[in-house]
Amino acid sequence: MKMNAYVAGVGMTPFGKFLDKGLKAIGAEAVNSAIADAGMVNSDIEAAWVGNAAAGLVTGQECIRGQVVLRTAGIGKIPIINVENACASASTAFNQACAMVSAGLYDVVLAVGVEKLYDLDKKKSFSAFSGAVDVEAMAEIMENLKKNAARSGAAKASAGAGENRSMFMDIYASAARAHMQAYGTTVEQFAGVSAKNSFHGSLNIRAQFREALSIEDVLAAPMIAEPLTRPMCSPIGDGAAAVVIISEKKKRELGLGNAVRVLASALHSGWDRAPGEAGVAEYACQRAFEESGVGPDDLSVVELHDASAPAEIMAYESLQLCAKGDGGKLIADGSTRLGGRLPVNTSGGLLRKGHPVGATGIAQIVELTEQLQGRSGQRQVEGARIALAHNGGGSLGTDAAALCVTILGK
Repeated sequence: MKMNAYVAGVGMTPFGKFLDKGLKAIGAEAVNSAIADAGMVNSDIEAAWVGNAAAGLVTGQECIRGQVVLRTAGIGKIPIINVENACASASTAFNQACAMVSAGLYDVVLAVGVEKLYDLDKKKSFSAFSGAVDVEAMAEIMENLKKNAARSGAAKASAGAGENRSMFMDIYASAARAHMQAYGTTVEQFAGVSAKNSFHGSLNIRAQFREALSIEDVLAAPMIAEPLTRPMCSPIGDGAAAVVIISEKKKRELGLGNAVRVLASALHSGWDRAPGEAGVAEYACQRAFEESGVGPDDLSVVELHDASAPAEIMAYESLQLCAKGDGGKLIADGSTRLGGRLPVNTSGGLLRKGHPVGATGIAQIVELTEQLQGRSGQRQVEGARIALAHNGGGSLGTDAAALCVTILGK
């Protein structure tokens, strides 16, 4: 929907492995940082939307996740809405919070994404991802993945999905092999995504992985599911991100000239589409462009859902950054690297910043808000004015189950 809301403050924890910290401590850190960044106090918050995907499976916390986290940050009494929408949980929380401000119901609200995925029992973490498909069709999905891998000679991808890795890596690997066959995309181009994002992540103190990798490093890493080596797969992680969202009236009242405007936020679900019909990413992107009045040529910086390296290349095409099948060329010519025509995933993306699934969507908003405000240090995109965030979640049929595209303006 067309929005009339502003981001007044942002906060984010480092992403990583924090076995000594619980959901409450991680979430409260991001919340308190965002409120302080907005120059406000806890009592200014009128309502909150809290995104989380997997706490029930990993930590056992169900039903009142947002209330538990926010009480630790000293926030109660207000309406607190828990949002679960797979890897799009945080962007959905942001979308709904902005919608309520745009509708005039609130002037100051909070949107939070928080997740703990690391556990001593790795199968707990992987089970969180296995639940993001139609579980009643699980046997059929797994059998299809194995058959696809066998047909293409992908020995590693023929076994182990959901046991020693997220089954989503097998879904992405299958899509990658199809993209290579259809368009001639190369494994070196996929590796180039990981190398680019590792360079960006090396400049981000909040990123889970800070080591810069070459294309050769990526290709030499252990194979996970052909053609994906380990650095081509996003890691699990712990972390939280939060933003304070305000109305135009509140922005004027407080004189916040540096607040970032939410131009559009398009949240949609996949559907049973006809062969050749554009999918949910294309649909949501087009809606966001129409609602915001901007197009792909107007963008200064993009944060997109690179849960795997091939997913970034395919997202270029869905977001109209290039023609269908030409995504690999944007990596090869450096267009999406810092200093290029349109830098993508300046945070390091999911591949290097990390992917605590319920926090990812708002972490993207934090990165883009700071870019538009000129606060990104060595990662700063010069003259950034328009930014796009793309965050998808789950898999249903041949598409993402949920997907949100948000456009922000300086």
